[in-house]
Amino acid sequence: MSAATTVDGVRAFTYAIPMTTRFRGITVREGMLVEGPAGWGEFCPFPEYDDAEAAAWFAAAHEAAHDGWPEPVRERVPVNCIVPAVGPERAQEMVRASGCATAKVKVADEPGSLAADLERVAAVRDALGPGGAVRVDANARWDVDEAVAAIRALDRAAGGLQYVEQPCPTIEDLAAVRRRVDVRIAADEAIRRADDPLAVDVTAAADVAILKVAPLGGVRRALAVAEACGLPCVVSSALETSVGLAAEIALAAALPQLDFACGLGTVALLRDDVVADPLRPVDGHLPVLRRAPEPVRRTALAADARRTQWWEARLARVSARVTA
Repeated sequence: MSAATTVDGVRAFTYAIPMTTRFRGITVREGMLVEGPAGWGEFCPFPEYDDAEAAAWFAAAHEAAHDGWPEPVRERVPVNCIVPAVGPERAQEMVRASGCATAKVKVADEPGSLAADLERVAAVRDALGPGGAVRVDANARWDVDEAVAAIRALDRAAGGLQYVEQPCPTIEDLAAVRRRVDVRIAADEAIRRADDPLAVDVTAAADVAILKVAPLGGVRRALAVAEACGLPCVVSSALETSVGLAAEIALAAALPQLDFACGLGTVALLRDDVVADPLRPVDGHLPVLRRAPEPVRRTALAADARRTQWWEARLARVSARVTA
């Protein structure tokens, strides 16, 4: 669309950006950029999320556009590069091009993928060298026994994993896996998709908490979740453009303690970006911004009319739900 759409008082633009490779089952990333007195926010819940779950994403976009973010306690944030389910040669290229000392590798992308996962992880270790950190993300694809066997094999292939993110769906399964392996377990979906992320107890199931601003409803609410869970935290992207990514960086910048690199090197997965200077890591770090960069290329990357209408209807429903 060439001009802004106003939905229930919210000025918004819809974008569609092709991915560099298939990731999380999608080849085109879509969402909306919303403008307010404090700057820009991003509303981009994945299409399969219902309106109730998407409401938190709108709250995060509204916070960025209308309220801004808390004061940072650091000026830059260490980040990992992300390696999707690609072949070992491509995995090495991505790691070396990133300049990051930590890599997060997607595994369990499809049934029977362990052999390919092991090759990918070994290639990433080779590209990082012995001093780098390798972590893997299974997106809750394994049962307990599968997770234990896979984690042990992947740990050997990596020469030591930093942690395994969400190997199983439930907190009970995570706890069972954690008792049987010597690798840290990180909880992602178990926290952010809980009925109440502020109340969920993962202390027996995880060593690390993965936080994402948009699914948790904004930087301030994510900070409250971090305090409530009582674990070391890693801030991770929800595959936003640089507009939404700036909010994730703001969370990482405001955390009192940051023990691990954050999963914020995801702009590399997009073929383009709505800002003039995309937020790509330099020497493994991203700068902390006080507000999101302006999406000056929003018109050039506008979604087509059909998808724009779909997103406008979604925004209207979800914003009404949040502001009611």
